[in-house]
Amino acid sequence: NKIVKITIDGKTIDAEEGANLLQVARDNGFDIPGLCYYDKVSPTGACRLCLVKIKEQKGLIPSCTVKVSEGLNVTAFDEELEDVRRTIVELLISEHKLGCMTCDTASECALEDLAYRYNVTVDNLPFPVKTKYESIDDSSPVLAYDPNKCIVCGRCVKACYEIQGKGIIDFIGRGIETKIAPDLGVDWKNSACDGCGECIQACPVGALFEIPSVGKARKWEVEKIETICPYCGVGCRIEVEKKDNEIVRINGVDDGPANNGRLCVKGRFGYEYEMSNKRLRAPLIKENGKFREASWDEALTLTARKFSEIKKNYGGNSIAGLSSARCTNEENYIFQKFMRAVIGTNNVDHCARLCHASTVAGLARAFGSGAMTNSIRELEFADCILVTGSNTTETHPVIATYIKNAVLNHGAKLIVADPRKIDLVKYATLWLRQKNGTDVAWLNGIMNVILNENLHDKEFIKNRTEGFDEFRMVVENYTPERVEKITGVPKEKIIEAARIYGTAKNASIVFSMGITQHTTGTDNVLSTANLALLTGNVGKLYSGVNPLRGQNNVQGACDLGALPNVYSGYQKVTDPDIKKKFEEKWKVALDDKVGLSVVEMMN
Repeated sequence: NKIVKITIDGKTIDAEEGANLLQVARDNGFDIPGLCYYDKVSPTGACRLCLVKIKEQKGLIPSCTVKVSEGLNVTAFDEELEDVRRTIVELLISEHKLGCMTCDTASECALEDLAYRYNVTVDNLPFPVKTKYESIDDSSPVLAYDPNKCIVCGRCVKACYEIQGKGIIDFIGRGIETKIAPDLGVDWKNSACDGCGECIQACPVGALFEIPSVGKARKWEVEKIETICPYCGVGCRIEVEKKDNEIVRINGVDDGPANNGRLCVKGRFGYEYEMSNKRLRAPLIKENGKFREASWDEALTLTARKFSEIKKNYGGNSIAGLSSARCTNEENYIFQKFMRAVIGTNNVDHCARLCHASTVAGLARAFGSGAMTNSIRELEFADCILVTGSNTTETHPVIATYIKNAVLNHGAKLIVADPRKIDLVKYATLWLRQKNGTDVAWLNGIMNVILNENLHDKEFIKNRTEGFDEFRMVVENYTPERVEKITGVPKEKIIEAARIYGTAKNASIVFSMGITQHTTGTDNVLSTANLALLTGNVGKLYSGVNPLRGQNNVQGACDLGALPNVYSGYQKVTDPDIKKKFEEKWKVALDDKVGLSVVEMMN
């Protein structure tokens, strides 16, 4: 963006044209106060604390609503501005329920900080203090709303709509009676709120707060640890607050590469299992049909002895091991190394076999890798998104927020191809309701139209693909009329989908197990890859083919070699040179036969 010069309190500053004035001022050391400004959503200008004076403009102007332009001359601090800000803080304090000594937001409350900054106390207020309070809505199992602490800044309203894409929270009432509520006034329990907690993270004063955390610890008592959410494959970065080795609360990390501070209800609140009394706390050994607790030394000695006996009597290939997509990279690596170097078998697999094996097979063949071609956060800026085989809102809620952002905030076109009326259908430009098992047909139908209407990227195809003539001969048979008979999708919708996808500058395909867990799963995945290649939507931002993994480390388990046919890095166990390399590193002879998959193990 163009760099312009502005002046704040006599200091000349270089800033991007169109940038938010309040943010620019703060970034350059001018601590202009504000309660409603939240850099993740559009500016509101509600609290009026960030008022400034701008040369040649009348009145006091909320700086959070001003875009930087060349020559802007700003007064951020003078006696008049500070008096106005102090008065606003006094008004807020007079209406605010002052239970600071027992408030869980104490020491991180923005209003508390401003009261300290402007020396505002109950004793020196020039306004009467509110003494009658409304009841707290704690009907939700995870969050509560205290209207007596609410400053009506609107951050939660905008966070719910602009970040989560839900629009459940809004203002109700008028004047001094204004407050926020879900679904225009119903209680939280009976509202459409799913408890993601985005509003809690946005609230600057603790009017919205986590029920499970109440009374567990003060903010300054907790230890904060960053880690990765243990649930789905999004990989949200979280900050765990703990006291005495017990989790107090979980927040999203603002610069998390996948989630950018966002979480779903499971990621934020689904941690009570961690201290459950139903968890195993010690190894168990079965004797006479019943389990008894054992020490780790006893359990490991018994396990090692049994493994040794089985290997001696029946050979290493009589043993098989299942790793897990919920284990870390390090754990998956050492597990497959143990099976290969110690047990002497390639009989190692994990749950990806039952969900995304076809993804790896298809995308590795098309692109050389079975992973997403693009990053998660790019979805927000795609011009067109095609979602198929994924109920994204339920299975990958944070990714669903980016898809909703693309539609609601940036005007993207969303195509949903799913037999079910999933949540994303509400946001879709087009819904293709195909018959089960007809995914190759409708994808070929879209590609047929793209070819016939000359919407394909000829230069990309010529320089970056192979097998185009053979591909074209197959796709030519899938006319919209024939595809309608096979899939049940009206030909008009096939044509419309092709035009939307084919004319988009950047188009992204998102899929999950709804198209992979089929006998034709690999073909389904290859068809999505063909569609992206046909239109040149590979190898550039905001596009690509993006499978959504089910568990939190499916990709890592595959990458690190918890598979029967490859070592870490997808190096084939049947390749003599690869085998020799690992034998030299591990100093042990290795098996050169592909091991059993999880299905073959069970059979």
